[in-house]
Amino acid sequence: MVGVRRWWPGFVALSAIWGASFALIKVAVDAGVPPLWVACWRCVLGAAALWAILALRREPAPRDLATWGHSAVAALLLNAVPFALFSYGETRVSSVLAGVVNATTPLFTLVFAVLVVPGERRPGPRRLAGLGLGFAGVLTLLGVWRGPGPGGVTGGLACLAATCCYGAGFAYLRRHVSGRPHSATGLSAVQIACAAAESALVAPFAAGAPRWPGAGPAAALLALGALGTGVAYILNLTLLRTAGTVVAAAVTYVTPLWSTALGALLLAEPVGWNALLGGLAVIAAVALTRQPAAPAPTASPAPAAAPKGRQTVG
Repeated sequence: MVGVRRWWPGFVALSAIWGASFALIKVAVDAGVPPLWVACWRCVLGAAALWAILALRREPAPRDLATWGHSAVAALLLNAVPFALFSYGETRVSSVLAGVVNATTPLFTLVFAVLVVPGERRPGPRRLAGLGLGFAGVLTLLGVWRGPGPGGVTGGLACLAATCCYGAGFAYLRRHVSGRPHSATGLSAVQIACAAAESALVAPFAAGAPRWPGAGPAAALLALGALGTGVAYILNLTLLRTAGTVVAAAVTYVTPLWSTALGALLLAEPVGWNALLGGLAVIAAVALTRQPAAPAPTASPAPAAAPKGRQTVG
């Protein structure tokens, strides 16, 4: 019980922050903030939070060009592009659907890891079945039998493309970044700083000058950046260290519950049967694709996640 008490508060806080990020995005885009600026402010505020934490901890930041170069690529795949895609998607679909689609991230991570990470085991029948179930869950989420609605399919596909970027980004991190001799806070700060620079180079030209959206949407952007893209990184690292990979990976299962509850209760968004059924199928698919841990001498085997680098899935 003592061990559980150590990691339980961080687990709940992390799943809630990442689950709430979709409602925060919805508040911003509904107030008229262009998707590119939502992504940009999220990265800028997240970078500010991470560099402040790095300074308070007096940890050195990575300085070698190789780390910065690989981090810039990771920033495109894990932050600048998917943040913009999720923001665009939520101009056309609910935060509930976006949050549930985000649960497909581990499935895309598995696919890209098999393709690009040396030594990654090829998926067996169980994991292939999980990928197939996840694909069926996505089709259910999108309600493809209804045909193309007024932007709904486009928005859903944008969110799905964002999770595909996450999958490619995590595989890239594992191959090029996660093994470097720097603290996770330092690597995260560099990555988000690169994402902020990338977004800032594009947003003014593609979306015009930024405008004050109002106090409420501005507060949503501040929470989305400082908490969802800043503090959440530290919570994830702490959870990995205190509870291990299995518990940290379980956040994937809980985040859609938060995004669904917050979207329905705070934003009065409808929760259709296909969102519930598709979400359950995706979560079950993620469970099927998890690799079992090696048996311990005094304990029975437990399901474990594939090795990961840093995460940002909200």
